[in-house]
Amino acid sequence: MAKKAKVISIIIPCHNEEEGVASVINEIPKKRLKFLGYTVDVLVIDNNSSDNTAEVAKGLGARVIKELRQGKGRAIKTAFLNIHKDAEFIIMLDGDDTYKAHEIPRLIEPLESGFCDVIIGSRLEGKMNGKSMQFSHRLANWFFTFMVRHFYFANVTDTCTGFFAWKRHVITSLNGHIKSKGFAIEAEMITKMARMGHCIYSVPITYDKRAGDSKLAPLGDGLKITKMLIKNMKWKPNPNIKRVTNKKVIQNTKREKRR
Repeated sequence: MAKKAKVISIIIPCHNEEEGVASVINEIPKKRLKFLGYTVDVLVIDNNSSDNTAEVAKGLGARVIKELRQGKGRAIKTAFLNIHKDAEFIIMLDGDDTYKAHEIPRLIEPLESGFCDVIIGSRLEGKMNGKSMQFSHRLANWFFTFMVRHFYFANVTDTCTGFFAWKRHVITSLNGHIKSKGFAIEAEMITKMARMGHCIYSVPITYDKRAGDSKLAPLGDGLKITKMLIKNMKWKPNPNIKRVTNKKVIQNTKREKRR
């Protein structure tokens, strides 16, 4: 009897990423992953795009779910509630083609082998092509990473990365605990996973200059990340927290649209 393939859910949060999302989806190494015993489910979260992001993604076979409330954090929370029901591992990367989808197997291997629960793709210890990251952004990321390593004891080397791999139970534990609406989401996830006791490590990745315009507001988002890192030092998971359902998410997005 043939062994049943394991499911990997690849989630791609997008806001106006029609210039990059096709490259991201096309670079997913489906043949390689099939050889390794996986089947792939691609989920694109269309975060209120005004361009053809959704149409491009659908044309390439991805599942597309709309999140009308603006913000990367909201898009990721919606993605967590809609991952494939049989997914054993979950990958996240941005839709702007800065991260290389063909490197996904590198992030999966430490999870598969039982080495850890979460893998974070590190740009700071990886290969940054051209002017993919400004020096000021790199300096800020070094500071954020110092805080995470010394105050949360998390063995990570890139706090602001958008390339993650999780075991399913980690996503289950995060659901209901994530509050960020925007770009502080990565710092919030890392710090709360560390406080929950999940085993987190980094692997080096490639980082390219993005396709399309950046949505990052360096000063404002930097202050939010700093505040998040300080606030979560005393954070503890609430064992009685109510889990959000897909139905509630849909109701909330419709209500937001009417406003």
